[in-house]
Amino acid sequence: MSLSQSIAAAQPSFAEELRARTDEELIKLFSLRPDLITPVPADIGALATRATSSPSLIRAIETLNKWQLQILEATALFDTSYTAKEIADLTDISAKTALDQLWEIGLIYQDGKKFRTPRAVRDILGENIAGLGPTVAKAIDFKALSKAPAGAKELLDQLTWGPPKGQVADIHKKGSPIEWLLKNHFLIPVDSRTVLLPREVALYLRGDKLFKEISPTQPKISGKKITQSESDRAAIAAISTLLRLISELLNYWGEETPTAIQSGGLGVRDVKKSSEHLGVAENFAIFIAELAYQIGLISIESDGRILPNANFDIFQTKSYEEQWRDVIDAWRQSTRVAGLIGRTDSRNITALGPEVDRPNAPRIKKLILEIFSDNSGSAPDLTSLTNAITWRYPHRKTLTVNQDLISWTVRESEWLGITGAFAISSFAKKYLENEKKLGLDKALPAPVDPILIQGDKTAIAPGPLTIEISRHLSTFADIESRGSATVYRFSESSLRRGLDHGHTGEEIRTFLKEISKTPVPQPLDYLISDIARKHGRLRVGYANCYIRCDDETVIAAILKDKKLEHLRLRQIATQVLIGDAESSDMMDELREAGYFPAGENGQGSVIQIPVSLRAKSKPKPQRTFVEPTLPSNEMMAMAIKTLRTGERTTSRKPSGEIPRSTAEKTLDLLNEYLGKGVALQIGYADTNGAVSLRVIDPISISFGTLVARDHLTNGVTPFKIARITGVALS
Repeated sequence: MSLSQSIAAAQPSFAEELRARTDEELIKLFSLRPDLITPVPADIGALATRATSSPSLIRAIETLNKWQLQILEATALFDTSYTAKEIADLTDISAKTALDQLWEIGLIYQDGKKFRTPRAVRDILGENIAGLGPTVAKAIDFKALSKAPAGAKELLDQLTWGPPKGQVADIHKKGSPIEWLLKNHFLIPVDSRTVLLPREVALYLRGDKLFKEISPTQPKISGKKITQSESDRAAIAAISTLLRLISELLNYWGEETPTAIQSGGLGVRDVKKSSEHLGVAENFAIFIAELAYQIGLISIESDGRILPNANFDIFQTKSYEEQWRDVIDAWRQSTRVAGLIGRTDSRNITALGPEVDRPNAPRIKKLILEIFSDNSGSAPDLTSLTNAITWRYPHRKTLTVNQDLISWTVRESEWLGITGAFAISSFAKKYLENEKKLGLDKALPAPVDPILIQGDKTAIAPGPLTIEISRHLSTFADIESRGSATVYRFSESSLRRGLDHGHTGEEIRTFLKEISKTPVPQPLDYLISDIARKHGRLRVGYANCYIRCDDETVIAAILKDKKLEHLRLRQIATQVLIGDAESSDMMDELREAGYFPAGENGQGSVIQIPVSLRAKSKPKPQRTFVEPTLPSNEMMAMAIKTLRTGERTTSRKPSGEIPRSTAEKTLDLLNEYLGKGVALQIGYADTNGAVSLRVIDPISISFGTLVARDHLTNGVTPFKIARITGVALS
């Protein structure tokens, strides 16, 4: 055996170290890394293999804070074992605590009184760990640096703290500082224009310290003090607004259905129309649409229409508290980042489109909510919050955390009512603590059904309206202002919309009389009658495209109207015009010009728009990230029992040649030793044809099956006789 083989044989493996851990230490490992026992491995060897697999290691490394990650990078520099003192010398005296934490989570393991880092961990951290380059075999005379030519030290200073790779004009230039550094092995040539700073040189220049700045503790959180009552008042207003806007938007889309653009998602025009209808900024309207999409309340049909589905009707029947829980659950788990939409540097990213997924978004939300919870009664400022988040979740190769992402999450928390005045609300505290009752239903105003119609063609709802009244009223009235009371405005366009959806003038008048505590004012009554009389006199056909009207003066007015010249209408009869525009576009143009068209089908009947459309297709499943649930004590105890049993089973595994015998001899031997407690060796083929050696005590034979005690499992097991390849005495 060679020296290297002897050393490797003497080194303890990760599996051996796991076997030496106590049950309490394994329970701690499983609580920190639940994926290790999902499902439970067969034995400790399989556990060690899973614990050092790339997916499991990446999940574990992502849970580290900046200090723990720095210590892990320090350990990864050692190819052999190392002591806690060696790590402390490179970093800080407090490294011992972090080393213990890394050992508990299984990212390093013990070798006597020393530690080792699995090779898989070093592979994941990458080549230039801590900004260091490769080592060199040649000896370096550091005293020669005092005689270095001008510019040489400056070049080394640029590479000292990483990255170790640098670009130069030409490494072969005579008399240059680069030539001197290469000659004295202070740099390593890669090609004619690229050099590397050796690890030994970097550590010397760093003063044998691995990091320029160390971060043993989280940066302090600073912010304005907010009382709980102030926070709750702001949160109640935000939650009430949020739930109302979700319903308003989807009811609006059920009537004025947007269509997805070709690349997927909601077009700019539809975003603008939706924000104007809701009376909010476009970024807030986008967030509302994204929330509805994440909850599964809307579907994108095969023809591109974006419609609310049956889930929305179910959602509206729930209490405020249930609705808010559904919203927060979906938001926390969703990987979609609404803040990316509408930015100048991301014009191709659209609301409801596929480009807004960011895998690390749920983790950022989780960390921000934790900080809010830890700093109750305070509104953390963005700078200190960003510093704390980047410490808890440091930058890594595959994931990006920046101040924009954090600021968007904070803004969304305020919109959602998780925070009020940017301090955590009592409702969010109870939600995060998994309490059954949040107290939202009592805190939010109860729905009302009466409205107060004013003489200026407006109506005031003194509180949130019931679902049916709100949905019905929004068909022929526009919301003018929102707050504790909502103001609706009746106009020509809103009443025309109601008539387009199949309501008659008399139906609108009767509905208003039933729900209003005040009589319908005469100006509003006259407006309803006038719009109902005009509606439908002008007809637009769906034949690309004709306009028909019994009143020839209206036809003549349309032909002379300067606003409609671009439609290039042509008269083919005294009461009929034709054009090349789509019928829906034609109707929009006529309405904007002040006319009152109605759609007409092939039989000449007026086409009525359904009051509120619903999608027929199911909502698209959202990409979510759910943290692995902490296994119960019973689950972890069972896992340890299974692992220990698996170890004993492995140690009892029989070895030797697999017996071969004829079918006749096999039956004779089995019958001879039935029930005598004599151990036999058999060769047994599994369903895939693989033959294994088993040691058994035959008990009985019935219907082609041997029942025997299996020494491997120490249990009674049936064996198909047809699969037994041979029998021999053990």
